[in-house]
Amino acid sequence: MSEGAVWVPAVAGMTLSIDRFALRLFAMPDYAIIWEWFSFAVRWTHVITAIAWIGSSFYFIALDLGLRKTPSLPPLAHGEEWQVHGGGFYHIQKYLVAPDFLPEHLTWFKWESYFTWLSGFMLLIVVYYFGADLFLIDRHVLDVPAWVGIVISLASIVIGWYVYDLLCKSPIGNSTGGLMVALFVVLTAMAYIYTLLFTGRAAMLHMGAFTATIMAANVAMIIIPNQKIVVADLKAGKVPDAKYGKIAKQRSLHNNYLTLPVIFFMLSSHYPLAFATKWNWLIASLIFLEGAIIRHGFNTRHARKGNPHWTWGAAVVIFLVIAWLSAAGKPEDNAPQTLAASAQPFVASPHFAAVRDVINQRCTECHSATPGYEGVFEAPKNVKLDSDAGIADHAEQIAMEAGFSTAMPPGNVSEITPQERALIVQWFREAQHS
Repeated sequence: MSEGAVWVPAVAGMTLSIDRFALRLFAMPDYAIIWEWFSFAVRWTHVITAIAWIGSSFYFIALDLGLRKTPSLPPLAHGEEWQVHGGGFYHIQKYLVAPDFLPEHLTWFKWESYFTWLSGFMLLIVVYYFGADLFLIDRHVLDVPAWVGIVISLASIVIGWYVYDLLCKSPIGNSTGGLMVALFVVLTAMAYIYTLLFTGRAAMLHMGAFTATIMAANVAMIIIPNQKIVVADLKAGKVPDAKYGKIAKQRSLHNNYLTLPVIFFMLSSHYPLAFATKWNWLIASLIFLEGAIIRHGFNTRHARKGNPHWTWGAAVVIFLVIAWLSAAGKPEDNAPQTLAASAQPFVASPHFAAVRDVINQRCTECHSATPGYEGVFEAPKNVKLDSDAGIADHAEQIAMEAGFSTAMPPGNVSEITPQERALIVQWFREAQHS
């Protein structure tokens, strides 16, 4: 048999296997599983790009603050830094305007910012827009259709950038301190407004999106365009105007101080004491203050201006105040629970009564308004399953974490059986396609 003849059945067999896999994949009734993995992929991408952006931001701020002026600096050089890493030494020089010549291998730091924002916006769509009835809209806060909530979300993010940009370009922008105070007032106001529009979880997340949009737009609309103007002037033989670098540095400084709060807001959805309490808007406001104080501590050290120990003490005090606020005024949840249209098939299912019994026995010791499990003081992620509406609203989460997987209960502490998990899967599958 010839070599070609040997490969023919092998390739044919491989093709058939791929075709069978594709048929099974696209015929899979549990499209929620595919959606879950898509959401995971988007979240993973967002984390990767955010690490790249935040890492480069931290590095360059520290580098900029640590620059030294030495007699050996070439003309127009502002400062230099020697660093050791990866088995070698790096000699870095900074020019406020531009050097006498511009190398062809100029590296631009922008894609980290762009893709962080794009992946974050995609995650906002996947989680909060497609899951608007559960995660975005609280009908006891603002009873509007999902599409109205989405429009409000988009409008607030866009308007936020324009308000911030106007502040920077106004006379207030001439004072770094005055501008930071004005920005703090705007952010506090938005934190409060968001709690009047969305769920607590969405309100906190939108503070992150609101702030991250300002940061990304600073890069895309101000910093990079200004740097391109300087580069173009240099290539044309002109003397670049130093104002473009000054403006870019101001926006970069803002990004530096906003980074830590954004990270908090992105993590907040895992902690109900942050987003599902009465003073969640004030907690968000204090996080901006705490983030700025922590960054000031780092920036002072990087600038070799001492080690301001008071910043760490102040950060601890503010965090303790935040913890106290989370328990100082728990919101009363006496409003009757209404069933979203998307949740009705799960209650109407003939398996619902049996599933509810399983959940009441295996889940509600933690996932209730008043958890009874030792050490659990708030329902994890604010998922409360002690009502029909709560079970139906979180049907997909229940199926993913206690049906298709064994994530819940943790360590199977309530000893849910394989048969009960199978019941949850059957209930979800049938109701999903009803």
